[in-house]
Amino acid sequence: MALNKNYLDVPGTTIFDADESRKGYHLNQFCMSLMTHENRERFKADQRAYLDEWPMTQEQKQAVLDVDLNRAISLGGNIYFLAKLGATHGKSFQQMAGSMTGMTEMEYRDMMIAGGRSVEGNRVVGENGTAQAQNQPQGQRGAANKGSN
Repeated sequence: MALNKNYLDVPGTTIFDADESRKGYHLNQFCMSLMTHENRERFKADQRAYLDEWPMTQEQKQAVLDVDLNRAISLGGNIYFLAKLGATHGKSFQQMAGSMTGMTEMEYRDMMIAGGRSVEGNRVVGENGTAQAQNQPQGQRGAANKGSN
């Protein structure tokens, strides 16, 4: 029985539910492997070879290679696991979040200090606020992926 997922109508947000967890299991396990120094060094020495040890989809592997966090999230990645990938590349969480919104780190920081994005135009998918897919770096790809959940 399919669940009615009313929460899929939250713009700019991927809810990490059981379906997303199943979809991204191996991607997230790969990210967790980066918690050890040895694995980080192996990954940095030959990213493709290390990724090929994991039963992820080619699309997930490419998102990792591109450090495309928005894409990785759409493929089942959890931001808390993906933070290990960012840290492996020497990125702070603030730098990662900025890259995901198309902002510089400082623009992102200033937006958050000022209270974050306005709810105006961002209450449901289809409005024209700043959190809407068409106004994000992933653009319509983000909107298309919302419909596939």
